[in-house]
Amino acid sequence: MASNDDPKKPNQPRQADTNLENLGMDELLNLYERPTLSEGGIIRGRVIKVTPSDVVVDIGYKSEGLLPVGEVTGYDGQVRVKRGDEIEVYIERLEDASGYVALSREKAARMRVWDDIEAAYKADQPINGRVIDRVKGGLQVDVGGVKAFLPGSLIDTKPVKNLDAMRGHEMNFKIVSFDKKRSNVVLSRRAIVEVEQAAAKNATFGRLKEGELTHGVVKNITDYGVFVDLGGVDGLLHITDISWGRVTHPSEYFNVGDEIEVVVLKFDPSAERVSLGYKQKSPDPWSDVADRYPLGSRVKGRVVSLTDYGAFIELEEGVEGLIHVSEMSWTKKIRHPAKMLNIGDEVEAVVSDVNVPNRRISLSLKALEQNPWDTISERYPVGTVIEGRVRNLTDFGAFVEVEEGIDGLIHISDMAWHRRLKHPSEVLKKGDVVKARVINVDGDNQRLSLSVREFLPNEWDNYAREHNLGDEVIGVVSKITDFGLFIRLADGVEGLAHVSEVQRDSRQKLDKTFHPGEVMRARIIKIDSNERKIGLTTRDVEPLTDEEREHYAAEAGAHHDHAAAEGPIEDPQS
Repeated sequence: MASNDDPKKPNQPRQADTNLENLGMDELLNLYERPTLSEGGIIRGRVIKVTPSDVVVDIGYKSEGLLPVGEVTGYDGQVRVKRGDEIEVYIERLEDASGYVALSREKAARMRVWDDIEAAYKADQPINGRVIDRVKGGLQVDVGGVKAFLPGSLIDTKPVKNLDAMRGHEMNFKIVSFDKKRSNVVLSRRAIVEVEQAAAKNATFGRLKEGELTHGVVKNITDYGVFVDLGGVDGLLHITDISWGRVTHPSEYFNVGDEIEVVVLKFDPSAERVSLGYKQKSPDPWSDVADRYPLGSRVKGRVVSLTDYGAFIELEEGVEGLIHVSEMSWTKKIRHPAKMLNIGDEVEAVVSDVNVPNRRISLSLKALEQNPWDTISERYPVGTVIEGRVRNLTDFGAFVEVEEGIDGLIHISDMAWHRRLKHPSEVLKKGDVVKARVINVDGDNQRLSLSVREFLPNEWDNYAREHNLGDEVIGVVSKITDFGLFIRLADGVEGLAHVSEVQRDSRQKLDKTFHPGEVMRARIIKIDSNERKIGLTTRDVEPLTDEEREHYAAEAGAHHDHAAAEGPIEDPQS
């Protein structure tokens, strides 16, 4: 054994040599049976002494070996070996200038690592390493003191965005290639991950059963659904299978990283597809909806959606009813539901229809109130005089608001006594407040007919009061018959000049001598107020001058079409 003196003093006699003469034959033979050492080899030895600069190691040779203490000192400055420890060392030189064998533990470790690398490569086995740095094109990995290269494309099965985050991580790798002479080792983490994923997939598909519950972790959220990691296999939870109710976006229910329980709806190991359900964990609320929402029952719910044709009301999670725009009011014409309702409003309605196969419930707002048209005849019997505002004009009449939501129609024929109107705007305009009389009530067809004629001036009576027998008047021929000429004297007022009272050539028919729209002078010979008839004659009447004819020509042309539409008239003297 080495003495306590300085091991680097070669002239000091060794105790083993001075006692050699005292050894027996067996002991001398053991000395010759010690293993033969050679530089570049690896041998195991035992620590016999630790000095501030070296570690003395007994390697079974005639001289002890010296190992620099720095090779067994940690980052904290503490020496990692002690007397009696067995360690593996590399022989650099059999005998240095001091007579000791020069040793290296680091080189021994590296040589063993290369042996391990070669063995792992040949056996296609993984090897452990620690990521120490990020380098161009990938990562640098420490494999037992040997620096290996991990290309970015071989880090994982999917791209890794943050390579710096992997620094310091210890994991297993597959050896892609190595060159001991050039100290070049290329690793692959992806190969390990692929094997692990394949094993996980097989295990996951082996335990999945359709219709049963399983657990997973939310991996990704999209507009159309949620991807759930079931253990090496991603399952899709479609947005339609999240809830029996309305789901605007999956993020309303889940966050990435959530651990959730789902139902396996369907899976295909060959295609690696798994369909999941979340709402299926609870019963379908439509299974007994007809019992819970009978026809005619009043229900309450929240407005969740508005469309052009109606409003959807959530009665409970998974059950919605539609209030069609036509079911919102008995009397108002609702162009869009937003005129009456807002999203989020709490409303009450009446169930008007339940269609379970199509999962539809029809609701009604107006059914909460009595139809005002059912009692319209009680509130406005025929003959009632009302006052209302003209809401709208059409070609055939005017609509007058009798009460909120109830309009009555004044037909164009009920806007004047005798004259025919081309358009209601000749008498009324939108916004006018008028007095009218109810002339017909039809609650079944929701119709209320009005007339304003009696509240307007009577053109015939006014004309009769202002004219006397013998007055000469100017008019326009409105119609020609075999028995005489009808002459328009004013709006709504016509007189008849019988054929016997028309000055003409008796051999000529009236329609050969006169034409509609012709302006002529006549004299009143009869006024019958009871039958509203005026008799005229053109005998002994001065014809119109050119100036008078031109004055009335425009009016004659304006009323020509009106006169032609009168229809057949019987001879009053026949």
